[in-house]
Amino acid sequence: MNAPLRRVGVVVLVLFAMLFVNLNYRQVVKADDYRENSRNGRVQASEYERARGKIVNAQGIAVADAQETGDSLKFLRTYPLKDQYAHVLGYKPVNLAATSLEKLNNDFLVGTSDKQAADRIAGLFTGEKPAGGNVLLTISKSAQETAYTQLGNNKLKVKSGAVVALDPSTGAVLAEVSLPSYDPNLLSTHDTNAALANYKKLDADPGKPLLNRAVSDIYPPGSTFKVITSAAALTADSSLSPDSMVPGGEFYQPPQTSSFRIKNAHEGICPDSISLKQALTVSCNTVFARMGVERIGADKLKRMAADFGFESEPKYIEDQDRNYCGIVASHTGSMTAQNGVVDPPAVAQSSIGQREVKMSPLQGAMIAATVANGGREMRPYVVDRLQNADLSNADRTEPKEMGRPISGDVAAKLQEMMFSVVTSRDGTGRSANVSGLQVGGKTGTAEDGEDAQDHGWFIGFALKDGKPIISVAVFLENAGKGGSAEAARIAGQVMKAYADEKGIK
Repeated sequence: MNAPLRRVGVVVLVLFAMLFVNLNYRQVVKADDYRENSRNGRVQASEYERARGKIVNAQGIAVADAQETGDSLKFLRTYPLKDQYAHVLGYKPVNLAATSLEKLNNDFLVGTSDKQAADRIAGLFTGEKPAGGNVLLTISKSAQETAYTQLGNNKLKVKSGAVVALDPSTGAVLAEVSLPSYDPNLLSTHDTNAALANYKKLDADPGKPLLNRAVSDIYPPGSTFKVITSAAALTADSSLSPDSMVPGGEFYQPPQTSSFRIKNAHEGICPDSISLKQALTVSCNTVFARMGVERIGADKLKRMAADFGFESEPKYIEDQDRNYCGIVASHTGSMTAQNGVVDPPAVAQSSIGQREVKMSPLQGAMIAATVANGGREMRPYVVDRLQNADLSNADRTEPKEMGRPISGDVAAKLQEMMFSVVTSRDGTGRSANVSGLQVGGKTGTAEDGEDAQDHGWFIGFALKDGKPIISVAVFLENAGKGGSAEAARIAGQVMKAYADEKGIK
């Protein structure tokens, strides 16, 4: 055989070898991917042959269900409460990608999870396919409903915002609302052309209804960040107490600047000497800006924020297959000049929650929960347990402590200061007060650029006989004047609704 023919033969053999390797790669390595791909028609038909498991709230009410259709896909995924739970649940479409809890718990909901292996083995003998399992949430009916209603009907007619409520002692998510919202039924319809058209319309909406503002975006926290600044100061100096007198004044001019000044929101609220508790009560900018620069410093301030969870994504649950998706990390940003040296004006601004400091509503609720829980920060979680078709438990989430950013002593001091914000005659968070509960909190008004209205914030908690009941963060996007007071009012309503549901008076 001459050389050209040998070369052709070698090329043909190599090509056959490549085809053989590719065929085995597709049949063996990629088999599961193709078999489980949501666009695989056989997978779709198989999934819809039996009812998808329910997702229910803490009171056992189905917030995601299945309905018989009579068409080729026998069951339709339905969302009875429409947009009220949309950002918690996500949606399960036919040809689009599933999102949030529907995606993360898909295997269990359709009955193919490893946790349901015994049911599938039994099915080999009975001939029955295992039914889908149910996902039981920690979400409180009253807290969720009140957060949704109060946020949507806020007195300032703000259209965008979020509410997150937690059980401080466990980390269980009691409410999670983001507005504007959407109706997931529009995306789960079996009319795939309609579903795609609905998705494109929602995706193009300038109000961003698909965005979960509660966990998936971060905003300037304004004066709510003074809780972190206070924690850093109290930790750095154990002799400091809520009654300690600290320098205040009408303005503060940080070192290394001749023109930059930080002022208070209102004149006359902050005398030259003021107690630390009163400074938080009236939200005195000059006190906390000065403390950040002169008592704490950039490193300790950033470290305290990091201990509370800034700079890292909160994990709703350690099992990555079930971890809530779309969660973003809060940030403190840079406090240094271009030459890398600490910039006092940047530290001053950051100490009052401005400049590059950004926080999610989830993070705000976690800060309040940690203070309420004596300094113990609990991992947030929204799935309480997975329930088999026979109603037995397949798995249950156990509360887990993530860390202790502050001591019990510092937490007690912060509680006293935050109580004053709500209960004092001149406190900025008076509208959060709830009869029968010990409510503490901190309001925040945050600038959002020269051409936008300020954001309104409130983070707080409620105790009963010293025991933590609930923590709440409320965010009103571009609320303008009165935004923080309205956020506090909404938080108080959520706290009251949850306490009433639990019979706490």
